[in-house]
Amino acid sequence: MTATRATRQLGMWAAEQADLLSRAQCLAAGMSPATIRWRLDSARWTAVRPGVYLTKPGRRDTAVAIWAAVLAADPRVDPHDVRAAVAGKAAAYLWRLSPEPPKTVELVIPSGRIIAAATPAPRRVGDFERRIVPTLTPPRTKLVTTVLDCAATGSADEALHWVARAIQQKRTTTALIADELRQLGRHPHGVLLRDCLADIEAGAESPAEVRYIRDVERAHGLPVARRQAREIAGRHDNLYDAFGLIVEVDGRLGHEQWVDRVADGRRDRQAALGTGTTTRVFWPDVAISTCATAAEIGAMLAVRGWGGRVRACRRAECAVRLSA
Repeated sequence: MTATRATRQLGMWAAEQADLLSRAQCLAAGMSPATIRWRLDSARWTAVRPGVYLTKPGRRDTAVAIWAAVLAADPRVDPHDVRAAVAGKAAAYLWRLSPEPPKTVELVIPSGRIIAAATPAPRRVGDFERRIVPTLTPPRTKLVTTVLDCAATGSADEALHWVARAIQQKRTTTALIADELRQLGRHPHGVLLRDCLADIEAGAESPAEVRYIRDVERAHGLPVARRQAREIAGRHDNLYDAFGLIVEVDGRLGHEQWVDRVADGRRDRQAALGTGTTTRVFWPDVAISTCATAAEIGAMLAVRGWGGRVRACRRAECAVRLSA
């Protein structure tokens, strides 16, 4: 390769890789080890990881951190032979599923690969090709795989949050999530997610909303509300049309700002003029005192004409059972 072609090739690689090059790429383009050493010694380049060079010293951003991790695990001399891909919350950031830059860059590699020590250590997966999108730069796990990887790392509510947000933002579908769960076989929150996919498809947009549907409404035999109902006053989490009752679910992370509460109050007053009366339940209502919440909602429905009866759930300490 001529010097001109080598310079052009390295420039193309660097432009795609956040101004980074791997040692293997430099050597493949025809650059000598002595030239590489001279560029480092003269501070024209800096080594950000062993065998990974920043061609514009001083640049520090998330793209550099992600690409440095990728190139340390996969020198990418042949872009068609992908041997490492971004995963977890770093992949979620690349997919714009999360606005938060990752604190660490998680990678997945084929199960049979052996690479030099890296931090953090890449995760080996047997179905590497199925999980990734090799044509993106940098290569990363598929969006649906990324969602479930992130859902596997936290609590049950955090898992619901990842899945609900991706589906409600129309970034994926319940069918794709269900299929990915099936192909994964095991997932820390697989049973819960499978149970809740229908509720998320119906309109539940947060863990708190899923808990309301599952643990308050369904578990206690309440009527089925219309989810994310669009009316003149706005969109309502749960609308019991026949009884003129709206139940809004305010989770832990929303509705805490004063401007949000003012907007909520205005919407409640507008709804009272036509759609119905609004009541609000909060995180403790759907996560701790679920049975008492069910009894209260049932009583509100009853005075509005519901002829049914709140039933006790499976909990031994269910407030409905204890009050019977």
